[in-house]
Amino acid sequence: MSSPGLIDLNADLGEGVPGEAELFVAGITSANVACGGHAGDEAAMRAACRRARACGVAVGAHPGYADRVNFGRCPVFLSLDGLRDLLEGQLAALAGAAAVEGVRLAHLKPHGALYHFLNNDASAAQVCVEVARAFGDEALALFGPPEGALRKAARVAGLSFAAEGFIDRGYRADGTLIPRGEPGALIDDEHTAVAQALRLARSGSVRTLCVHGDGLGAARLLGAVRAALAADGFSFVVPRR
Repeated sequence: MSSPGLIDLNADLGEGVPGEAELFVAGITSANVACGGHAGDEAAMRAACRRARACGVAVGAHPGYADRVNFGRCPVFLSLDGLRDLLEGQLAALAGAAAVEGVRLAHLKPHGALYHFLNNDASAAQVCVEVARAFGDEALALFGPPEGALRKAARVAGLSFAAEGFIDRGYRADGTLIPRGEPGALIDDEHTAVAQALRLARSGSVRTLCVHGDGLGAARLLGAVRAALAADGFSFVVPRR
C-alpha cells in the first residue's frame, strides 16, 4: 500500500442505518462492522458480513463504547482491564457472526469517542494493539489516524497499520478533525468531499479513506469520490496485513 496510486475505501456499517447496501454498490473495499456496543446486533453483523462476502469486501471490527444513547460518540471511563474486556468481547461477537457467513476478520477500527481516546492515550493504545495482535490465527491490521498513539504502538509491535483519512468530515488547519457539532464538522457536498479525498490520497499520508455509513448521502459521496480517484489514476485495494 505504500506505492503511489493505491487506496482503500472503507465505511462504517452494521449500525442499523437504512441504505447501507448502497455503499457496497458505490464501491467500498473494506467494511467496518459495528460489534453490538455503540450499535448493531447479531442480525446486523451477519447481514453486513454476508453482503461483504458477496461483493469481495474485506471485513473489520468496529468496536465502540457500549453507549447506544450517544452512539458511542461521548467519552466513557474504562480501566485498562475494562477496555480489554470491551474490545475482546466485541471482537468475539463479530467473529462469531462472521464465521457463520464464511467470513474472517481482517482489521480493527475503533469507533467514535473510543477511536480518539485510544489515539491520545499510550497505555490504552497498547491494549488495543495487544488485542489486535492476539486475535485468532493471524493478527488484525489496525486502522487509525495518521499520527498518534495508535500508530506508534502498532509500529513498536510490528502490527500492520493503515493510516485513515475521512471523506465526510472537516479538518482543522493542524490536521485534526473538527469536533461534531461545530461548523464545518460534516461534509455533505460532493465537490468538497472529492477535493478533500484527492488531497489526502495524493499526499500519501493515508492508506484508507472512510465514509460514515450514518452520514447523509454517504453512498452518493463515496461514488463521486471513487470516480474521481479512478480518473486520477488510483486503484482500489485492501491494506495488506
